Formats: sequence, C-alpha cells, structure tokens
Amino acid sequence: MKARLILAAVLIPLGLIIAAVPENTTKPYKLTAEQLLEEVQSGTQFIHPDQVADMLVSKDPSLQLIDVRNADEFEKFSLPNAINIPLTDILNPEWEGYINQDVKLNVFYSNGSNDANEAWMITRQLGFKNNYVLQGGLNYWAETIMNPEAPENTSPNEEFLKYNLRKGAGLALGGDAENTQSAPAVSAPAPPIQKRPKKKTVQGGC
Repeated sequence: MKARLILAAVLIPLGLIIAAVPENTTKPYKLTAEQLLEEVQSGTQFIHPDQVADMLVSKDPSLQLIDVRNADEFEKFSLPNAINIPLTDILNPEWEGYINQDVKLNVFYSNGSNDANEAWMITRQLGFKNNYVLQGGLNYWAETIMNPEAPENTSPNEEFLKYNLRKGAGLALGGDAENTQSAPAVSAPAPPIQKRPKKKTVQGGC
C-alpha cells in the first residue's frame, strides 16, 4: 500500500505537468515517457537553494538562472542576474542557444517547482542535459535563504552552521538584516556545499 501511495504521489503531479507542457510540433523528443518518469523519480534535476546561494555569493560564472514566470512577475522580482524565458516561450528557437549548451549550469525557477519542472521536462525530452530546477522555487528560497529560521538552542552545531551560512548568504543577496533572527556564533568551519562538476569551456566560437 505504501509503495502505491508513493507511486501515486509521483505520477499524479507528473501527469499534471505533462498536461500543461506546451505542444511541441517542431522538434522530435528523444526520451520516452518511461525514461522521463525514471529521471523524475530520481530527483536529480533539483538543486538546493544552499548551492545556488553559494554560487551567487561567490559570483560563480558557470551559473545561469532562468526565470520561467511571465514577464510581469519577472519585472516585480527576480534572482540576481537571472534571465526571463517564460514557460510558454520555452520552445521558441531564439532561446535554444541558452538552454542547449554545455558551458553554463542552467537553473530554472518559478514561484514553486511545477513550472520550472515543466521547463526541465521539455528540455530534457529534447535531449538537453545541462538544465536543472531550483528546489522549491522562490517560495522555498525565501524561506531558507532570505529569511531562515534560527535553530533551537539545543540544536547540534551543524544546524547553527547551516543557519549562519544561510543568513550570511541572504544578507549578501539583499536580505533584511532587521528581520533576520540571530543565532549564537559557531567557531567550527562551515560544511562544504557539494557542487556539480563544471562543464569544459568550449574552445573558439563566435
């Protein structure tokens, strides 16, 4: 019974995402529905906000944030240096140079995860491999990076280290210092964030 519930929890959102995907009439898909389902279940498309925040703070040139919300939402708020490719335009040939390349690590994001997952699914079906999804979207980003919750006093040091790292990243990225809770300083070094291997730089080009 538990296995069925888990499978339903994956298949129902997947079906809703597939139903909302723009119709592709110009490019052949390279992954079958079964192959895509296997990748969705693995969750390897997600990148945690901690890793994105670390890359932004360190000004990692390999990161490219792609906001798939509509232009109005993008104008009101967006993550630093993000570009706007609305989900409805994801199949537009003018954007292929951004989403089909092996130099930048593309991270799709939206308010939650659904629209960004749709963008990832479309590009993944087309065979593009260097695209990922910001886990939880902007909602989770605000919760974990811009306004992290201070751990309890009895929490292990690792929780304080994680909190201090997130608080520092949030402040560096424009967070509100007055609304950020304080936590005791911890002298131990912060745990390293696991980064995905960088792609090789393309030689030459135009």
